[in-house]
Amino acid sequence: MVDSRFSQQELHAWQPILTPGWVIAIFTFIGLVFIPIGVASLFASEQVVEVPLRYDDQCLPSLYKDDAMTYIKGNRISKTCTKKLTVKSKMKAPIYVYYQLSNFYQNHRHYVKSRDHKQLRSKADENDVGKCFPEDYTANGYLPVVPCGLAAWSLFNDTYRFSNNNKDLVINKKNIAWKSDQKAKFGSDVYPKNFQTGSLIGGARLNESIPLSEQEDLIVWMRTAALPTFRKLYGKIEVDLEANDEITVVIENNYNTYQFGGTKSVILSTTTWIGGKNDFLGIAYILIGGLSLVYSLVFLLMYLMKPRPLGDPRYLTWNKNSKCLN
Repeated sequence: MVDSRFSQQELHAWQPILTPGWVIAIFTFIGLVFIPIGVASLFASEQVVEVPLRYDDQCLPSLYKDDAMTYIKGNRISKTCTKKLTVKSKMKAPIYVYYQLSNFYQNHRHYVKSRDHKQLRSKADENDVGKCFPEDYTANGYLPVVPCGLAAWSLFNDTYRFSNNNKDLVINKKNIAWKSDQKAKFGSDVYPKNFQTGSLIGGARLNESIPLSEQEDLIVWMRTAALPTFRKLYGKIEVDLEANDEITVVIENNYNTYQFGGTKSVILSTTTWIGGKNDFLGIAYILIGGLSLVYSLVFLLMYLMKPRPLGDPRYLTWNKNSKCLN
């Protein structure tokens, strides 16, 4: 190797020395910046209006209270359920409609890996189902399932219809998925094939005349959640709702959360500059800012009560009386 300043470790370097003044200033700066951001975030979160409705228990007929599996798997049993929602405060459009599931582990390793990214992107790779077992081929074992894998197979299939004063509220389901997912992960030439045709149906069916890049419910669902309780966007209502409006919700209660003890909710929510309701962000900023101010105060008191002059070599010598370093 040719000798150079890099190989000989002779490059210029900067090693800052954190003096007490710098430490106190840095912690004070963090505190003064983070606390106002946290307060603003909490204030914005409080401005979000949410109207939640848990319906998995309310939409279970009394006849099947002790036998939910018979109800949810029964093809001849009506799954339609009508509930009322009361809007407590004015909700300005757009109003986001979410469904929320609990005790559903989309982050399970086998579940996350049960898909094939090449198949989702390109029609030429529709036979590439190597990572999708057991939802890879049809029952006869010859025809590939598109999209394959457990993630697509378990697609959420409850539906909602909203009305206010006997007037239907249109749910806009366009632009609910990330544009990056639509363009980069799901192909415009890939169409569903042999999907949900087996003896065991996991969830919703897909329109075989629409490419995957336009099946936004599927795209939203396939972006797996990190926690067992999660929300996913169902659509948007693009009209304002006034305080005390009574909203009628017609629910098709199809999705089987009873088998694994999960819950289901539908939520109407507005947003602010921080997004939906999220108190954690503001609390975290305030907590970090508060701790930084406390640390700066502690360092300041220590520095004033027992200052240690910089550059004094006597503080690096051995004190025979105290048997310690000053």
